[in-house]
Amino acid sequence: MWYRRATANRRDFSRTPALSGTTTAARTIKAPAVARAQGVAAKLGALHPVLDALPRCGQQCRATGPGTVEGRARIAVALLIASVVAVPAAFSPRDALSAEYTLMPSPQTVHIGHFSAALKPVLTINSGDIVTIETATSLDPVEIDQSGAMPPSVVPEYQRGIHREVKDRGPSGHVLTGPIFVNGAQPGDTLEVRILEIDLAVDYGYNRQRPYTGALPDEFPGVFQRIIPIDRKAKAAQVAPGVVVPVDRPFFGVIGVAPTPAMGRISASPPGVHTGNIDNKDLVAGTTLFMPVYAVGALFSVGDAHAAQGQGEVDLSAIETGNRGKFQFILRKDMKLTWPRAETPTHWMVMGLNPNLEEAMKIAVRETILFLTQRFPRLSREEAYMIASVAVDYHVTQVVDGTKGIHGMIPKSIFVGQ
Repeated sequence: MWYRRATANRRDFSRTPALSGTTTAARTIKAPAVARAQGVAAKLGALHPVLDALPRCGQQCRATGPGTVEGRARIAVALLIASVVAVPAAFSPRDALSAEYTLMPSPQTVHIGHFSAALKPVLTINSGDIVTIETATSLDPVEIDQSGAMPPSVVPEYQRGIHREVKDRGPSGHVLTGPIFVNGAQPGDTLEVRILEIDLAVDYGYNRQRPYTGALPDEFPGVFQRIIPIDRKAKAAQVAPGVVVPVDRPFFGVIGVAPTPAMGRISASPPGVHTGNIDNKDLVAGTTLFMPVYAVGALFSVGDAHAAQGQGEVDLSAIETGNRGKFQFILRKDMKLTWPRAETPTHWMVMGLNPNLEEAMKIAVRETILFLTQRFPRLSREEAYMIASVAVDYHVTQVVDGTKGIHGMIPKSIFVGQ
């Protein structure tokens, strides 16, 4: 189940009707909210005389009573003033007003194998809100129990409940936590998803090969599966005798929004303009993903957690596991995209997705040219094409989902005079 952590947030202001003089559905803003706001003021320092309203508000609220309409109104107004005058470089008003949530996987908060605009949201948030999300694997816990590789106690109870109770599955097997409805999101907008943190959530992972899949489908017609213990403290996993792989850059293979309602229910396996199963190992903590919105509310879902993966994911899977990520969601009305893009501290990232790898490459190069000429209008298309050739690294994201992926990494450091 998910729960909401009590914080001062914009909904305290917009939903408190104290200013209108009515007590109907008024939300009480108690002393802790004043204390938090005073903490904000302390960070801001003496940036503006109006911040003196906070101590006065506390005194006057105690005089009128924090449970009264007048007391709530005084606090709400003071908190709002404090957020408006905040200097962004010192303390972001968005951070001061954001609500925080935790969304855990359960039979009620996941859907398996598909994206759809008809899915019922499991959480509704506002732009700027932060959500910590945990994801479950698609591996049946019975297989772990029977393998003997790990004790049954390592399997979270939610994992067993999901595989026992969720019957609506497919077309793929990805277990996705969500969807999350973002208030105000409309088709044509862009959803900016800041990946603040990603941590491994369980002590095991697995790699699976299925017949006639992967990069060499005709050469590996059998079934192979290995349960892989993960040392979360050492951030390492032994995948074969004498072979230890670092697991210090976990990421989510599937991050997506609902497709346009006309598409109905689509598989969570191939990626597309809705983003989805891009299996991009460079989307780690500290990066930001930009996704075009195609359905009201965006309907964001995440899953397919990976502890480690090579570029290409050639045998069909990575070290599949469970992760816990912290995301901040920003609704962008000023950005129009066709394909998803991303940004790291050092690079801008463009993506190309197509069943044909060569076409995916062409899309990624076109996206590079478009991005560069839009961000740096002084550059001609020929110059942007040149930069794509001499400075941009194009990686084969993955080749095993039917739709292949290419992502281009544009280094920020080269733009010294722009």
